[in-house]
Amino acid sequence: MTLIESLTLFSPADWAAVGFLVFAWFVSTRLIEHPPKRFPSTSALMAGYRREWMVAFVHRNPRIFDSQIVGQLRQGTAFFASGSMIAIGGGFALLGNAERLRGVAQDLTQSADPVVVWEIKLILMLLFAANAFLKFVWSHRLFGYCAVLMAAVPNDPDDPVAMPRARKAGEINIFAARGYNRGLRSVYFGIASAAWLIGPAALLVATVFTVGVILRREFASQSRAILLEQEPGQA
Repeated sequence: MTLIESLTLFSPADWAAVGFLVFAWFVSTRLIEHPPKRFPSTSALMAGYRREWMVAFVHRNPRIFDSQIVGQLRQGTAFFASGSMIAIGGGFALLGNAERLRGVAQDLTQSADPVVVWEIKLILMLLFAANAFLKFVWSHRLFGYCAVLMAAVPNDPDDPVAMPRARKAGEINIFAARGYNRGLRSVYFGIASAAWLIGPAALLVATVFTVGVILRREFASQSRAILLEQEPGQA
């Protein structure tokens, strides 16, 4: 069976559900990374604090605390990168034993779809896992760049290159966090795509639920409210 013939096995509802999943993934990312100025996301607010961190870092001595934070951030990205690799390996193992997966799925859905249908559904999950892995690895590397830039900041706060290098470190740190957050969203939507094994309706419900969870955390969470609290000296 050719790839085109395999794709014809899916109903319009399947295509609509997958299209909605991909659309929600892109739109939520765009909204979080480029929110309205009057209603910033948690990620946008944290980007500001990352810049302020690097300004404070210049005047802090010793700077052990800052190096520990960067080390912990790198450990977090390494953990999720390893988890993504395990998920990819598990996905390929399932692809090699799709007959058993079809048997389990048939018990849940009472569907008699051919094996290739379940394989394609697994491939969608694998694509999200692979994207998450790439984002986490790149984030890990960027946090490493940030650490190098921080090490290149002179101990003398009055040195003319101290603040420019600290600002560069702050921007690299923001890019690293962006990659990390993109990787997390790929994990979220990858988990949601598993609902397609049950059917297109389940995939739609899982996508809506996932988008709701992500947007609530970014725009309606208690942590965001704390970040928005006025501080002394703020207008």
